[in-house]
Amino acid sequence: MRLDHVISRAMGMDSDKWQRHGNPWSVWTRLATIPAFALAVYARIWLGWWSLLPLVFLIVFLWLNTRIFAPAQTDERWETRAILGEKIWLDRDVTAIRDDHLRAIRLIATGSSLSSVLLIIGLVWLDPWATAFGAAGMFFGQAWLLDRFAWLYETKRSCSSDVGRHG
Repeated sequence: MRLDHVISRAMGMDSDKWQRHGNPWSVWTRLATIPAFALAVYARIWLGWWSLLPLVFLIVFLWLNTRIFAPAQTDERWETRAILGEKIWLDRDVTAIRDDHLRAIRLIATGSSLSSVLLIIGLVWLDPWATAFGAAGMFFGQAWLLDRFAWLYETKRSCSSDVGRHG
């Protein structure tokens, strides 16, 4: 089973949760957890074991995030289209996706993943530059990935009858 399916299953994603995740507040608060997570781990030098409290809070928040915001009512917002495109990407085994989207999404995801390696190195070695650049790379990589997902959604919506406006 693919990692993205494992994560989706672990998050308990269903149609309602995908609609809630499409709420712009859900998207931006999830992105904000990247620097918050880095700061919480880095804070172990100041807080010691107490740094586990913000980490647990962030983990619980990530799980709650797709449940606490109102469902997206329309696909007019970029954030909503991005999440709907992510759903299309997850269903790529049964939904045809153009090769240019496949290559671009894989390339962007790889770049973002490489940034996570830099972030981990920075957090392990307590290197502020590696931590900052790793977190920034992940943040902007994820934002770029979301933009590509929004483009994927727009492409599928304009070329296919199986993807349409909702709400």
